[in-house]
Amino acid sequence: MNKLNLKKGDTVVVLSGKDKGKQGKIIQAFPKKSQVIVEDVNKVKRHTKPSLKAPQGGILPKEMPLDVCKVMLVCPACNKPTRIAHKIVDGKNLRVCKKCGESIL
Repeated sequence: MNKLNLKKGDTVVVLSGKDKGKQGKIIQAFPKKSQVIVEDVNKVKRHTKPSLKAPQGGILPKEMPLDVCKVMLVCPACNKPTRIAHKIVDGKNLRVCKKCGESIL
């Protein structure tokens, strides 16, 4: 099974593609596929039938998954895109920013 360094709720920046440079929060993560869905990024329009979720139906915008290699975590402390280091402190595995050294919750 693949291990992701990103979690739901993390702020990320897109590194490549049509939405390059955009920031957003992770809505959903798919570790088996190594993909994440980022808020307001990689939107497509889908033709939908009327249903309980969308009683009107029609053409609705929807976020599609992005590959994990195309996004990078933004450190909440230094507000820069960074890679993640792992440190064990008091028996807990913490994610740590490689640039500033602050722990990422």
